[in-house]
Parts: sequence; C-alpha cells; structure tokens
Amino acid sequence: MKEDCIFCKIAAGEIPSKTIYEDEEFRVILDISPAVKGHALIIPKDHYANLFELPEALAVKVMILARKLAAHMKEVLQCDGFNLVQNNGKAAGQTVFHFHMHLIPRFENDGNQDRLCWNQLEVSPEEMEEICSKLKLKEE
Repeated sequence: MKEDCIFCKIAAGEIPSKTIYEDEEFRVILDISPAVKGHALIIPKDHYANLFELPEALAVKVMILARKLAAHMKEVLQCDGFNLVQNNGKAAGQTVFHFHMHLIPRFENDGNQDRLCWNQLEVSPEEMEEICSKLKLKEE
C-alpha cells in the first residue's frame, strides 16, 4: 500500500466507498464521478501505478473479473452496450496513478456516445507500412 494513494486507501477500506464486489485481490466500487449510472472501477488492493507495473497474472485476473462483472451489470442494468476503459499515463488521461479499470455500462442515447472517441488521423499507406514494420511483435 502506498500511503499517499487514495485508491490504496479505498481498496483497504480506509475511505468509504460503494463496493459492489470484493475479494482478496480486488475491490470494485461505483465511480463517484460516473459517466453513466452504474459506472464502476476495478481496483487492485496492491499498488501498481499502471498497466506496465501490473504483474501478468494479475492482468489476466482483471480481465476475467471485468468480463464477469460486465455480464452481471448488463443483466441487472439492462444496458445496451459496455465500455472497458483503462488509461496509462497523464497523456492518456490517467488522473489517479493506481491501476484501475473503468466498467461503463452504455445505454442508447445516454449522452456519452461521442465521449470515448478520438479524431481520426489520416495515415498514408507508406506510413502505415513503416509503423506496422516497427510494431510487429515477434513470437518469443
């Protein structure tokens, strides 16, 4: 636990939250500044600043838990879709530097259809090929 981290304190139960799920490794809470009703956060109880610090085994567990909760929330809330959002670094919109994943139920006409998108960039075929070549991951 990191002393000055608000999510560490929430995960440890030191700061009250509306918890919808908890186990030994995670606490899932309703976001206090939700995009829509039901917007929740998966927070590991141990401190990891971002995805790059998160151990691989825990990353797998986050996705399994996200899938389980999204299915449950879709059934209970009768939402029309779902966003999983996870930001890493200030440039990507991360404001609390403790890994967390947003679970955002989506409803037709919820007023946020254009909030989770970006301006499309035009990239030439040559630039696309160069980027592809640089990013191609070789099997280990």
